[in-house]
Amino acid sequence: MKVEQGESIHFWQTAPLNGVELLTARYIEHRFVPHVHDGFVIGMIMDGAQRYRYRGAEHLAGTGTLVLINPDEVHNGHKGHDAGWRYRAFYPDNEQIQSLLEELNLPGTHLPTFNDTLLHDPELFHGLQQLHHLLEGPESALHQQTLWRQMMLALLNRHARLPMPAKPGVEHRAVRQAKELLQSRLAEPPSLEELAAAVNLSPFHFARVFQRATGMPPHTWLMQQRIAHARGLLQQGCLPLQVATQLGFADQSHLSRQFKKVYGVGPAAYRAASAQSL
Repeated sequence: MKVEQGESIHFWQTAPLNGVELLTARYIEHRFVPHVHDGFVIGMIMDGAQRYRYRGAEHLAGTGTLVLINPDEVHNGHKGHDAGWRYRAFYPDNEQIQSLLEELNLPGTHLPTFNDTLLHDPELFHGLQQLHHLLEGPESALHQQTLWRQMMLALLNRHARLPMPAKPGVEHRAVRQAKELLQSRLAEPPSLEELAAAVNLSPFHFARVFQRATGMPPHTWLMQQRIAHARGLLQQGCLPLQVATQLGFADQSHLSRQFKKVYGVGPAAYRAASAQSL
């Protein structure tokens, strides 16, 4: 699918790997806004370079490097080379990773994490590249599912760690309450003053506490939740116009712009790829 002159996007899913989304793209002027994913991002820079900010630091990912992003961690992305960057990416959902941990007899209660976001591992890069190409073709389910497990096991063994269970009450109670309120009112969100009053904080103090806990201000976090809910509705076959209306976007164009800034692909193309996988 052509997007702009010189830019291209191919997004798809393959039925044998339920819960894994796949993307191959070339971006030149496209910019990913600060956002989060509810699952992992496993990317390969095939050509050019990408700049991105993650965990408070700037990174430059060049050709042949792996980019790993943990769930719910804020990051952005734009070109790091005049010609942009070309890459391939896996987006496995958390259930897919949990099931792999169970197969490996590892504790599945908590997800693994990657300490390093930018990796130079030529052998692993080559294997993941082969897997990505394989999932683009007509190979058998047996072949796809076997190679997927082999490569994910290699990735986890080399670069991931299983965290200790989180201590209860780490997240500020006010932040948790505010999230619940925002989730319940995605289409018609409360004002900052209303949110702050609901959690018994001043608006200024609440805004600082929320951003410190989530890495983004409340209005940005709200947009992330709208986009995540839009993704789920599109997977169920809802039309983009219906999704935009239901979730409080100004119009379908507003949904399309915001969705692409996070996922790099428009909602109509995402819906079509989800339908093909089913």
